[in-house]
Amino acid sequence: MSLPGPRNPFQSPRFGQIATFMLLPAAADATGLDVALLGVPYDGGTSYRSGARFGPRAVREQSSLIRPWNPVLKVHPFERLRVADCGDVDVVPISIERTFEAVERRIDAVVQAGATPVCVGGDHSVSLPILRSLARRHGPLGVVHFDAHPDTWDEYFGSKFFHGTPFRRAIEEGAVDGRRMIQVGIRGPLYGPEDFAFHDERGLEVLRIEAVKEHGTAWAAERLARLRGGPVYCSFDIDAVDPAYAPATGTPEVGGLTSFEALTLVRALAGHSLVGADVVEVSPPYDGPGQITSLLAANLMFELVSVLALGR
Repeated sequence: MSLPGPRNPFQSPRFGQIATFMLLPAAADATGLDVALLGVPYDGGTSYRSGARFGPRAVREQSSLIRPWNPVLKVHPFERLRVADCGDVDVVPISIERTFEAVERRIDAVVQAGATPVCVGGDHSVSLPILRSLARRHGPLGVVHFDAHPDTWDEYFGSKFFHGTPFRRAIEEGAVDGRRMIQVGIRGPLYGPEDFAFHDERGLEVLRIEAVKEHGTAWAAERLARLRGGPVYCSFDIDAVDPAYAPATGTPEVGGLTSFEALTLVRALAGHSLVGADVVEVSPPYDGPGQITSLLAANLMFELVSVLALGR
């Protein structure tokens, strides 16, 4: 008789022991759902402060405050859509490659069930296997990427896979069309001007934070509008937001979006053909006593589901 393998201590406890995302029903799989909410508790791709593996648990807890009506987008997403918390992906903390395989299998199953995945990380490396899976169904994706960092570096510590490389890998593999990718909120010191050579080669558009602050969110929304008409994925790294509003993240950068600007820009995705989304890099050990970062992430998740509801 073989014994079960060791339980991953970073997974959220089983349902009944902890709140589900937005107090929604729990589901063992995505069968019959329009939207599947998933946690990806992995931070083995982190290069600085770890802790994002605890993000899904903290976001679930803070999302219990969210009410079901969105007064800005004027939609009740849970009346239009069948949405449930499908638990956490069973990641492998000691292997990024095996974690990617687990994420791809889980997203494949969600897509095959006809549901749209909305995931909470975890560090930003987990976006790559999600994009791989969705591209197999929809073809090369457009991406709206909120972040302080471009995440298009080639490697770190000799590895091609970490939280600073997912979009370079996704474009190289053909999962993302670089000409249909817009990055919002990029800022902070970099290694040199060559950090954007890949952007020039592949046609990525960058809306630096200085431009967003100077021209406003309405201008940024107009720039995002050019991605309409094709499949779009939204990846929201919480460090796109200024650490005054979202301190709990692995690589904070000052001078970012306000929480209001972040919500406004996510709402601007209404009218896009969203095929999936994630909110990543919430690292609860660095949050304040009010858990403001996890609370913001939970609200961003609600806005993303609301945008999906408007598309039905």
